[in-house]
Amino acid sequence: MFTLIFSGLALIAVLIHLTLMKKPRTAGTVLEILLLYLFFFNMGFGGLLAFYGHTARAAETALSIGWQPGSPFQFEVAVANLAFGVLGILCLWMRGNFWWAAAVGGGVFGLGAAYGHIRDMILAQNFAPNNAGLILWYGDIFLPLLLLLLLATYSRMKD
Repeated sequence: MFTLIFSGLALIAVLIHLTLMKKPRTAGTVLEILLLYLFFFNMGFGGLLAFYGHTARAAETALSIGWQPGSPFQFEVAVANLAFGVLGILCLWMRGNFWWAAAVGGGVFGLGAAYGHIRDMILAQNFAPNNAGLILWYGDIFLPLLLLLLLATYSRMKD
C-alpha cells in the first residue's frame, strides 16, 4: 500500500514541479523530473519505511511476510533497505551515473527479493500479503524495471 502512496506522492511532486518550473518543458526534462521523484519517494522513503518496519516493527513485519519473527537475517534486510533509502534520497542532489548505480542496485535487490518471494510461494505455499501481494508485484518487480526503463530512455534522450 505504501508503494502506491509513494508513487502517488511522486506524481503529485512531478505535477507541482512542472507547474512551477520556469524553463521549457521538454520530454527530457519531464522524464528527468519523473525519475527524480520516483527515486526520492519510492526508493528513498520506501527504503526508509522498510528499514523502520524490519527494525522497530520486526515481529509484525515478519509475520506479514510469512516469516518467523526473530531471525537475525531480518536486520540485514533492514539495513539493505536503509542503504537503498539513503541512495534514493541522495538522488535528489546527485545525478548522472549515481542514478544508474542506484537503479541497478535497487533493481538487483528488488528482483532478487521477488525471486525469493516467488520461490517461497512455490515451495512453502507462502501467500502472506507482504510475500505474494502488492510489495512483490509492484514494489519488487514493476518499480525497479520501470526505473531502469525510464533511466535508459532518459539517457538515450540526453545523448
